[in-house]
Amino acid sequence: MQEVEVFYSLYPFWTWLAAGALLLALETATGSGYLLWPAASAGVVALFTLAVHLGLPLEAVIFALLTVATTILARVYWPPRPRQPGHDLNDRGAGLVGRWGETVGIFAAGQGRVFVDGCEWSAELDNDEVGPPPGARVEVVEVIGGGRLKVRPA
Repeated sequence: MQEVEVFYSLYPFWTWLAAGALLLALETATGSGYLLWPAASAGVVALFTLAVHLGLPLEAVIFALLTVATTILARVYWPPRPRQPGHDLNDRGAGLVGRWGETVGIFAAGQGRVFVDGCEWSAELDNDEVGPPPGARVEVVEVIGGGRLKVRPA
């Protein structure tokens, strides 16, 4: 324990910077969002120790106050994005509604294939129109299920 005290008294900047890096690594590993602001606060205290070395107790108080202040400010001014109900990040089809694509081949009996967002999808026409020619621009109106899209010609 005495070695840690000696190291801190000789290198307070590197001690706080290491604490901030450890907190940032834990934040990266967990992705919780709770350790980002303590990591930033440790970095600020590290920079502060370059100018004035006040000792561990006072620097710990500054770290605690900065952590509380930055966490509160982040929650107020950078709130988490609300999740859309029913939208799953891994459901590629759910994000296709409103996107534009193009037909891959001829539509027969209202059924065909379209190319949207780098993938080819099974599709059917929104209404009983004549099928668009290959390469025609279409808009995704609905995701029917099973990777099937409902489209309408542009």
